[in-house]
Amino acid sequence: MLHRTVAFIFVLAILAAPLATDAQQASRVPRIGYLEFGTAAPGTPLLEAFRQGLRDLGWVEGQNIAIEVRYAEGQRDQLPELAAELVRRKVDLIFASGTPAALAAKHATTTIPIVIGFVGDPVGSDIVASLARPGGNITGWTHLAGLELAGKRLELLKGTVPGVTRIGALWNPANQGNGPFVKELEAAAQALKVQLHPVGVQDPQEIDNAFAVLARQRTEALVVVADGMFLAQRDRIIALAA
Repeated sequence: MLHRTVAFIFVLAILAAPLATDAQQASRVPRIGYLEFGTAAPGTPLLEAFRQGLRDLGWVEGQNIAIEVRYAEGQRDQLPELAAELVRRKVDLIFASGTPAALAAKHATTTIPIVIGFVGDPVGSDIVASLARPGGNITGWTHLAGLELAGKRLELLKGTVPGVTRIGALWNPANQGNGPFVKELEAAAQALKVQLHPVGVQDPQEIDNAFAVLARQRTEALVVVADGMFLAQRDRIIALAA
């Protein structure tokens, strides 16, 4: 249902925008800018789910809506320019997927409506003022409960493999939303009396080396912190873990 939620918020934002008085603008197809930190891999599930959610609500790309897609390919320093490009394209709304993309969109415009998604802690990341009253031109949803459940993931993992004592954690230091998750994992590891070995990866090319590090640390299980890059590289990560 998440894709429907995001799409519904988008529809509300479009409907809430000032109506054009010019006949030409009135017939103009609304455009959404889609900004993501991850990789434009074939069949990217987040973008496809977003498109499906829009279709479910009657918004069909190429018919009554246009989507301008921008991926940073895991390069955080590319996000500000990509966000600025969407602003220059005069999109009606920006959907920012993930904390880095949400921050880039926030810094790029104070007037174009921004919908955020897949942001762990929008208040702590200084994206919005509060969850109840985000303020400014930003709305959306957060998986803040995921932060609280970070420790539960370790608990479930230890319950599945009772003898595990050394657990690796793959995370992206360039994603501001990943840091709080790692802290929660570390606290949970201490409570569960297991050793946590976080390994930071900021680029897909670093994944192989990360697994070499995990192997040297004799980790017996792995937790992957949510990140667009890891999602795009999921098949590769699963193969390396196997």
